[in-house]
Amino acid sequence: MNPIEKDIDFPAAHGGNVFGQFDMYMKKIEKTLHVSLVLRGDQIKIIGSEKGVQKAEDVIFELLELSKRGNTITEQNVNYALSLTATNESGTLIELDKDIICHTVQGKPVKAKTLGQKKYIQQIQDKMITFGVGPAGTGKTYLAMAAAITAFKNNEVNRIILTRPAIEAGEKLGFLPGDLQSKVDPYLRPLYDALYEIMGAEPFLKNMESGLIEVAPLAYMRGRTLDNAFVVLDEAQNTTPAQMKMFLTRIGFGSKAIVTGDLTQKDLPFDSISGLEEALRVLGRIDDIGISELTSKDVVRHPLVQKIVTAYDKYESTKNKKKNNRKSNTKRVRK
Repeated sequence: MNPIEKDIDFPAAHGGNVFGQFDMYMKKIEKTLHVSLVLRGDQIKIIGSEKGVQKAEDVIFELLELSKRGNTITEQNVNYALSLTATNESGTLIELDKDIICHTVQGKPVKAKTLGQKKYIQQIQDKMITFGVGPAGTGKTYLAMAAAITAFKNNEVNRIILTRPAIEAGEKLGFLPGDLQSKVDPYLRPLYDALYEIMGAEPFLKNMESGLIEVAPLAYMRGRTLDNAFVVLDEAQNTTPAQMKMFLTRIGFGSKAIVTGDLTQKDLPFDSISGLEEALRVLGRIDDIGISELTSKDVVRHPLVQKIVTAYDKYESTKNKKKNNRKSNTKRVRK
């Protein structure tokens, strides 16, 4: 098949942003879609197969539109735009850029960056309880915090309650110094980090002192009824079934709850059942409960993180397949 050529308008002022330092994004587009790109003045010449040229044009148009709206183009934007060409979902990045959840203290807008994240945010808005399940770097906790702070600022709830099970990440930390708050703070640090970035340290501390924001271990939730509150349970894969049931039955009138977790990173004792895993099986068909399953495609950290998550997923899948085959063979021998 003979290659075709197509010239499209492209403002040269956006070249550095759209194509990256040393044209690294341009090279990625060329390599992925098997096309050649030549930037001359205010035009780009695209050379390749008809299908490749069309896809390259769609990707460049989306990235250019993001750039015109004041966004700094990242490698994640480019990778996601390219991945969407495989499913013919052009225009997605532009649609995602329209909805802003809130702004950080530095004025940076917080938005969904993938379709999975958009669905997650929509379920948070529509459902009383939302489960956000997926690998590291998919924005589960950060977006939950953004939604909680937005609801609090809009007076939709009276307070924010953030909690985590206090379990070491596979390590024995020994006896930590200080009072009880000092001992549990290391487990809750990721929640503090998100609060500081979105709300600001001073407003957070002020609201925390007045009791309007509470950051506490999951054990503190027992025996309480949480009315008119936005409640976030993070690292829920480390809950036991009893803890999960206890937490979910705390939710009162006028409240919303978000439960986040990554089932591949359990720190429970070997062969223990995760409360998150059981809850997803038990509660999956209840109308007012939303379940968002994020994947490696929704990773918005450094692109290497996405590759790591994908590699581990592939490894775990192969390992489980071999384990199941061994079990099947053992059963046959016994028969």
